[in-house]
Amino acid sequence: MKKKYAWLLALSLVLSMFLAACSGGNKEKTDDSKEPADKPEVEQVLNFINGDTIPSMDPSTATDEYGFQFLGATMEGLYRLDEKGLTAEGIAKEHKVSDDGKTWTFTLREDAKWSNGDPVTANDFVYAWQRAVDPATGSEYGPYMMGGVIKNATAVNKGEVPVDQLGVKADGDFTLVVELENATPYFESLTTFGTFLPLNKKFVEEKGDTFATSADTLLSNGPYKFATWTSTANEWDIVKNETYWDAKTVKLEKMHYVVVKDPQTAVDLYEKGTVDRAGLSSDLVDQYSTHDDYTVEPDTSVFYMKLNQTKNPALKNVNVRKAISRAFDKQALVDEILNNGSIVANGLVPKDFVSTPDGKDFREVSGDLVKFDKEEAKKLWEKALAELGTDTVAIEVLGGDSEVSKMMNQYLANQLSTNLPGLKVTLKEVPFEQRLELDTAMDYDIQIAGWGPDFLDPYTFLNLWLTDGGNNMMGFSNAEYDKLINETGTTLAQDQDKRYENFLKAEKVLFEEAAIAPIYQRASALLVSPKVQGVFTNAFGATYEYKWASVGAEE
Repeated sequence: MKKKYAWLLALSLVLSMFLAACSGGNKEKTDDSKEPADKPEVEQVLNFINGDTIPSMDPSTATDEYGFQFLGATMEGLYRLDEKGLTAEGIAKEHKVSDDGKTWTFTLREDAKWSNGDPVTANDFVYAWQRAVDPATGSEYGPYMMGGVIKNATAVNKGEVPVDQLGVKADGDFTLVVELENATPYFESLTTFGTFLPLNKKFVEEKGDTFATSADTLLSNGPYKFATWTSTANEWDIVKNETYWDAKTVKLEKMHYVVVKDPQTAVDLYEKGTVDRAGLSSDLVDQYSTHDDYTVEPDTSVFYMKLNQTKNPALKNVNVRKAISRAFDKQALVDEILNNGSIVANGLVPKDFVSTPDGKDFREVSGDLVKFDKEEAKKLWEKALAELGTDTVAIEVLGGDSEVSKMMNQYLANQLSTNLPGLKVTLKEVPFEQRLELDTAMDYDIQIAGWGPDFLDPYTFLNLWLTDGGNNMMGFSNAEYDKLINETGTTLAQDQDKRYENFLKAEKVLFEEAAIAPIYQRASALLVSPKVQGVFTNAFGATYEYKWASVGAEE
């Protein structure tokens, strides 16, 4: 994820919740000898803002935060994340792993059903996983998430072996046997991710090209299901899925979503009393930081500039890339432009995400690999211009079109053009879905992008930049980097000490080559009503977990 995770900045700063009006208060006593009447039940309805439309609800083709968020709410894989962000029972009740770590046998529950009443079986996982790597599907995440993990996934995707040779088999209706290419320490957490969700083959094939384009062409097996939605909708509803095996745990009856990109609009609605949670842009933080409902949510998503080496010849020069990565004041950006608790990123793997085998935070051990240094940036820039034989370079920066995104885009463009004399920067600001398309086509010079982790391991960040990787999309290639990262999933797969040594070395190579220019690690400044309960923020995968969400009673 996250994916093409290239995330839209609007998600972190605009994503907001609305709360429907709730009734409350005790009924008046009519007889002193009687117990007080119970309070009326609170209406279990929440109203949310989404930062944009949902590009895809097909688990095989989804690549973005919005798609994976709603897949996580409406579907369930072998496991899901619980209230503490740990893997918990989903369709699988338990699993066993062979001594060599390569064969995983999952025992599935027999009471799981699709929203049309069909049972969820091992064959639904076999079909979905085969479909995700089948070259005819055209999935980006199938080969990315399964390649090098599920046996034969890469060979299937390249058309070298038939799809039925993928290492996943059904042993009866409720036993799933998965063969891996190598021992994969993070595989259990990987099964919570959207690409590994099951699909009802009969339903998918019956719907054909219309599958996953509207509420009527979707099936759910998770806590919620779509009541209304189309792929171009600016409003939609998801409601409690009564056929979900654990429906008794789900308290919310409905969540209504509206697409809103402007933080001021969200705050205005909050002030009117109809908005229960509103994301704050930097100019609003100063106004609301003393508000009783103000809070900051840390995040493990990291934002950076992707420096595409295939389109603009200047970016093939390593000193151009090094100069750009050091030429903007990140501290000023997080303090003044974002002003929401985000912190400076001087590496890729985020702070407070994973620990090394000796218990130290990975970011602390790896250290600051590329910092703002205006003088060093100028020296590198002068060297680069001499190597290119020119005194001017023109570069286009691709970014989002939300108000906060535009502020950050303009700030970065100004910093680069001011601190690197002779650099001419133009901005191209587009909606989220269009930016994903331009990324896939590698049709950009520099892109302001980001990534949120898909599973709990440094590999979820560091595998992005493997040569020809499904999320590389910027022409970076380094043989030493490839070797270090590939070894963590092959020869070193069961040696955590050596795996982390490779991860630390690889991250240094990434910035010695100035493949990307890190900007910040995200946090969100929010106004949150205490009436929203049981909504959890995940460290990886879908941003929010709503299975245990509820609307609390008014005081």
